[in-house]
Amino acid sequence: MNDSNQKFKVHIKNNKWAEGSFPNTPEAEKVFTITEKRFQESLDNFPNLKDQIISFIDWDEDNFANSMVDTDILLTWDLPTSELKKIAPKLKWIHCIGAGVEHLLPLDWIPNGAMLTNNKGVHSKKSGEYGLMSVLMLHNNLPAIINNQQIKKYEQLFGTPISNSTIVIVGTGSLGGAVAELLEPLGPKVIGVNRQGGSVKGCSEIVTIKELDNVLPQADILYMALPETPETIGLIDSRRLNLLKSSCGIVNVGRQSAIDYQALSGMLESGRLSGAILDVFNPEPIVSDSPYWNVPNLIVTPHVSSDELESYIPLTLNLFFKNLELFLSNKPLNNQVNQKLGY
Repeated sequence: MNDSNQKFKVHIKNNKWAEGSFPNTPEAEKVFTITEKRFQESLDNFPNLKDQIISFIDWDEDNFANSMVDTDILLTWDLPTSELKKIAPKLKWIHCIGAGVEHLLPLDWIPNGAMLTNNKGVHSKKSGEYGLMSVLMLHNNLPAIINNQQIKKYEQLFGTPISNSTIVIVGTGSLGGAVAELLEPLGPKVIGVNRQGGSVKGCSEIVTIKELDNVLPQADILYMALPETPETIGLIDSRRLNLLKSSCGIVNVGRQSAIDYQALSGMLESGRLSGAILDVFNPEPIVSDSPYWNVPNLIVTPHVSSDELESYIPLTLNLFFKNLELFLSNKPLNNQVNQKLGY
């Protein structure tokens, strides 16, 4: 990829938090900021790379246009895309520090020959644990129990061993796959739903999206872990929600656009569905007068299923530097985004 004397410039674009932007809270800014200290500590684990790169850490678009003139690699969440092909003649690789890249679609702005990679896999451990927790909460009637606590109602809602249940996981990438793997030792039937029907560790059965209607009526819990693409928007609409049994609970850790939240809220209010745990909304954060705060048997979590302060950036940089080794060796990079599919 380069001669022994050439150094590659890595531009790191951090974002200051702002409402309606990313990150959208001060807490999230702390999670996602790549500081010089974090960068160098991670780079220390890859001593062979130290003499091959020059890093430039920036905020928002303060120095973006000027820096792009000689940047080879961009490490970022987002970027101004309209003029990128003109202002970044040397750009060869963009790494997005999130798993989803829907905020960058369509991807026709990517310079010819440049690659886009994402953070798939960085979230897996944390997301798997959140997923296991949420599935067990739904299975043991926690949304209804919490709702009863608010109205001071003492009602014994007994659960059963989860080994007798069926969990349908729609989206079996790193997020859905992580929870499937943790559920497997507990013995439930886990049906995975993905685009091609490829096998997934922890799933006892795999079907394609085309077969979704056939498995929804079997679900005791529907676990949604989809990115936002044209194919996933509105996937679980009112018609498909009505295919679910009344005792079914729903978890969403993917994107709000995959589920009709208005229809879901109505079914929770009427008792048509038993409960839901939702971690993703659009926009975020949800406002204080949002109707979601008052939906019975709905637990709202503030997009915390996958990210955490201590290890998110170190794991991100570990993935990035491993890919940088591949990049410098002219080998295919991990987590390349299919520019036609958008994930």
